[in-house]
Amino acid sequence: MSVPLHPSIAPDGLEPDLVARARVGDREAFAALYHEHFGLVYSFLLVRTRNRHLAEDLTQEVFTRALRHIDAYTWQGRAFAAWLTTIARNLFLDELGHGRTRLETPVAELKDVGDSGRGAESLALRELEAVEAHETVRTALHTLNPHQRHCVELRFLDELTAQETALAMGRSVGAVKTLTYRAVRKLRWTIGTVPA
Repeated sequence: MSVPLHPSIAPDGLEPDLVARARVGDREAFAALYHEHFGLVYSFLLVRTRNRHLAEDLTQEVFTRALRHIDAYTWQGRAFAAWLTTIARNLFLDELGHGRTRLETPVAELKDVGDSGRGAESLALRELEAVEAHETVRTALHTLNPHQRHCVELRFLDELTAQETALAMGRSVGAVKTLTYRAVRKLRWTIGTVPA
């Protein structure tokens, strides 16, 4: 698969036409967009909610909102999937904020605090290390160019596959893999885990 010459143009050129038709009320065009992107949106939400029924409900709400606000959507150099992913992310965060969704950790993953080396001091040190690691990663992300940063966020923070990322970014899978490789290499160099 070749890299599109202009990232603002969908790889097959069909998507902008479908979006334009959907904006003027063409139900078949919106249905085509729905069928094209349902799997991506559902997967995105399932990874986050860890609940099939909730992911299905939120996916339907994403498309309901997209249909309701399609007239406000304008092509800005990112695929329609990126807009849907943004709606999905916002819905998921709203769901978390309302406390209806609890992300649970299985008991088997919890460590016994009474074990040697697992006291309050050790736990506090691990939390401090996690905060420092988070800050290091956030600082390193700012060294990437916007395309690399967006790619890394989709691939590793949003946990999308290379194919899903390619669709969301309006790029080929090969371009996403190249962006990911270069971004990770730069991050590793920035953090100091690989030589320049």
